[in-house]
Amino acid sequence: MFDRIAFRYDLLNRLLSFRQDVAWRKRLCAHLPERSNQRILDLATGTGDVLLALYRGSPKVVGGVGLDMSANMLRFGNKKVKDAGLTDHLAMMRSDACAIGSADAAFDAASISFGIRNVPDVPLALREIRRILKPGGRALILEFSLPKNRAFRTLYLFYFRHILPFIGGLISGDREAYRYLNASVESFPYGEDFLKLLRDAGFSNVQALPLSMGIATLYLGDK
Repeated sequence: MFDRIAFRYDLLNRLLSFRQDVAWRKRLCAHLPERSNQRILDLATGTGDVLLALYRGSPKVVGGVGLDMSANMLRFGNKKVKDAGLTDHLAMMRSDACAIGSADAAFDAASISFGIRNVPDVPLALREIRRILKPGGRALILEFSLPKNRAFRTLYLFYFRHILPFIGGLISGDREAYRYLNASVESFPYGEDFLKLLRDAGFSNVQALPLSMGIATLYLGDK
């Protein structure tokens, strides 16, 4: 599915989120752990926007790796890294979030943005993220959630269920991909339910930071 929509993925992210995705990435960068010379891992990296934002947005980051299962997404992401002249600092490769091909304690921070709900085994993926983090490292997980305000939630769900799939399908030519988006979001645990998954995976100091009136949430967990 992601291979099919890769050529319009960035455009639709900006359009359908009203450019909130840019602001969300900035918030994520602001919560990196307090240490210098960090190496970061970005899972479900897609076309590399989060990986690039983390590297460019923080002087604490000296290098990083982006992993994704979609070859087409990685093709676009690798072009971005090459065009930015960052191939000495950033790498992108195909890999599974449930079986990260990295040594234990290899990274200072690990992020996954709007991808954790797509993995086949969420608890396993969270344990893998914790495994590859150094002691004191941090997981930063950005995911859609549902607003608490009843009126706003009703408006948001109408947009999410009807308008978003129509626009996404019209521009990408793949309406089913954008129907999947809203269905997967509405069935995925968020808020305290997701914090419990982080605790069960062994993370400490877990937090849930609602963004944009709760349509997305940034989850933090320390090793």
